[in-house]
Amino acid sequence: MSFERRNSTIMRELNLVPLIDVLLVVLFFYMILSPMMSRGLDVNLPKSGANTVKPEDRIVLTVTRAQELFVEKERVDISRLRDVLDSIRKTQPQINVYLRADRDAPYGAVVQVMDIVKRAGIDRLGMVTEPAAGGETGK
Repeated sequence: MSFERRNSTIMRELNLVPLIDVLLVVLFFYMILSPMMSRGLDVNLPKSGANTVKPEDRIVLTVTRAQELFVEKERVDISRLRDVLDSIRKTQPQINVYLRADRDAPYGAVVQVMDIVKRAGIDRLGMVTEPAAGGETGK
């Protein structure tokens, strides 16, 4: 019995083209489905020429026209807001708080939320607005 040695070459390179194709398909589905999965609160924001919200460690407080208060997307009674902010500050001492208030929300409700935030020891409080039409700043 004679054994012949095969002179076949073994492919030692990984073909990346199918992997890239799969990656692009997954990316495509993520881009299509991710906006559908995150649903925000509908608030009629006032217009502003400057956009001050930066993607960093932040928490968003929302005051609706009906004077409902939300911390991120969770409804919170205004009497519990101080406790919620204190617990958040314990885990993230340098947290930035942004206030989204409906344009038609009562001024007193917005000021009350701002007062609670300041009394909780949070110095970084920003207001969320929509960009003004045409980039104008109050002309």
